[in-house]
Amino acid sequence: QVHLVESGGGLVQAGGSLRLSCAASGITFSIQDMGWYRQGPGKQREWVATITRYSVRSYAESVTGRFTISRDNAKNTVYLQMNSLKPEDTAIYYCRLWSTEYWGQGTQVTVSS
Repeated sequence: QVHLVESGGGLVQAGGSLRLSCAASGITFSIQDMGWYRQGPGKQREWVATITRYSVRSYAESVTGRFTISRDNAKNTVYLQMNSLKPEDTAIYYCRLWSTEYWGQGTQVTVSS
């Protein structure tokens, strides 16, 4: 059974940093593409970043240059390093097994101005 568990969210001031983690189980992690999404208050869920099994990275324009997605196949974990955070980055952040309906439960990120 597939499980995705996010952690690392919290409250941070604008300009600060956070690193989110998503631990996966029940899959052969190293051959999977993984993604991060977010859903801000009153907004639809939106794609943030993707990392392929070959560690090719893609980012939404709104986070390019500030966020970095990475993976550690030995730990079955995908990360999202978030720097220069802005209040508009406030959202619940979810990881997703790419192109499937397997999602984590989400972790709240709140950026104060």
